[in-house]
Amino acid sequence: EVPEYYETYSAGTVAARMVDGLGFRYRWATEGLREVDLDYKPTDSSRTTLQTIDHILGLSIVIVNATLKVPSNFTKQQPELTYEQKRRETLENLKKASEILQKATSLTDFNMHIISSRGESEHPFWNSINGPIADAIWHTGQVTLLRRSSGNPISKKVSFLTGKIKK
Repeated sequence: EVPEYYETYSAGTVAARMVDGLGFRYRWATEGLREVDLDYKPTDSSRTTLQTIDHILGLSIVIVNATLKVPSNFTKQQPELTYEQKRRETLENLKKASEILQKATSLTDFNMHIISSRGESEHPFWNSINGPIADAIWHTGQVTLLRRSSGNPISKKVSFLTGKIKK
């Protein structure tokens, strides 16, 4: 479930709540995926569900690293992970980022520093909002659509409005 409301509205608690909402959506979008769901892609030129999950993992790394104030280095070989390991790491990254953001009085120190084959870039936290956070929400919706298309829709008990599971 999404955590209880924070005591106050601040830049940090609002950003944390965005990440909490992403984590809740991702958790339920990826719950109970089967091999057929992970391999599904609507067209030959589309990403599979698993490739979309890989992309969300990368976005979660950028999000958490910004809050940890460390670069996201994508030039290094990433370890091979199982689907369950990718899912767990993504959820842990989002939880850690949320916990850091909740305590933040300012977001100005949480710059994204990305190192990739295209070079290095640094951006203020504003770009984290419209970049990896929004992108991960977008792609989590795609996972929901892909799993529905492969015959495995998410539970009807999930309430995204309240961030809770209906009884």
